[in-house]
Amino acid sequence: MEIDKDHIVTQEETGEPAPIDQVEDRVEAEMKKLEGEAKKFVADGLQDPELAREGERLKEEGEKELREAKDSV
Repeated sequence: MEIDKDHIVTQEETGEPAPIDQVEDRVEAEMKKLEGEAKKFVADGLQDPELAREGERLKEEGEKELREAKDSV
């Protein structure tokens, strides 16, 4: 069996992102979510409402990015 090189379509031609790029996006979103949760816990201990808001914002942003990454798969 021989591969017909005239019928090969690359990911670049289809515009499909490489699997490694998809994983990197999910990892970055998960890290953002975890960073937000950690900041929120620290803010609760320090009773710092500004840090708590920043932590909540990061957490929500990370969750949103994870949902978007999941929907694009």
